[in-house]
Amino acid sequence: MSSKTPEKQIPTILSRQIVAKSRLLRIEAIDLKFSNGELRQYERMQGSGRGAVLIVPLLDKDTMLLVREYAAGLHNYQLGFPKGLIDPGETPEQAANRELKEEIGYGAKRFTAMKSVTMAPAFFSASMHLFIGRDLYPERLEGDEPEPLEIVPWPIHDVDGLLAQPDFTEARSIAALLLMQRWLQQGSEETVHATASLD
Repeated sequence: MSSKTPEKQIPTILSRQIVAKSRLLRIEAIDLKFSNGELRQYERMQGSGRGAVLIVPLLDKDTMLLVREYAAGLHNYQLGFPKGLIDPGETPEQAANRELKEEIGYGAKRFTAMKSVTMAPAFFSASMHLFIGRDLYPERLEGDEPEPLEIVPWPIHDVDGLLAQPDFTEARSIAALLLMQRWLQQGSEETVHATASLD
């Protein structure tokens, strides 16, 4: 069964103006005209345009690795999967491998792309590529974290236990966890959207 509805006409952008800018983000005011003639002004945040990656690293057939790190937005420590921005010139897989080396001290020989997701698309334009990283090997790169990250091994099949953790709240990590669980349940290799090897 399809839930497709007739394609709607995208509003026309009448004008755009940068109203605030930081090292990471731009806030843009856009004046819009909708297909029914209504006029509205929206504000939206623009990311770097390159996107970001988040990786579920599988250490072995029973163990995945998470990190606990400081989250400035909540001013506390949060448990989640390694993640970061894609640098200029990098593919998402290359960025994923670099982030793993910086955050957990491992690279991965194989990456399985699960899905690209957005966060708050009503006002934020950034996207994130979710991966499973497999065939890990030890290698560390210097990252930009202000303190060493706590690496937390977790049983792959204890999804409910991880969801119950009070510091595991980040929506993209939860989405990646549930997609990884579905990937495992459906037989892994048969459900791979794309597997890239970095050999």
